[in-house]
Amino acid sequence: MSTKHFTCSIFDMFLGFLVGVVLLLLTVWGATPVIPGFFSLLGLETIGATFTLIIAILSFLASLLFGLCIFKRVWHCCFGKKGGC
Repeated sequence: MSTKHFTCSIFDMFLGFLVGVVLLLLTVWGATPVIPGFFSLLGLETIGATFTLIIAILSFLASLLFGLCIFKRVWHCCFGKKGGC
């Protein structure tokens, strides 16, 4: 049985963090009218608001997760026992 180890570069983690922050800002500022607009046409405004809230929560968690990964990678790179990346 082999274990696989997946790594991401700092650039990949930064892009994940950036996508999470952008989606969070778009949902907070109300710039995602497609989802609530589609459900309001069907008469289901609460479902559209629920989906917007779910997108906001997931984007917050993504930015938090990728931000912590970047912090850990940089911390171990700068202050680790090996001394370098």
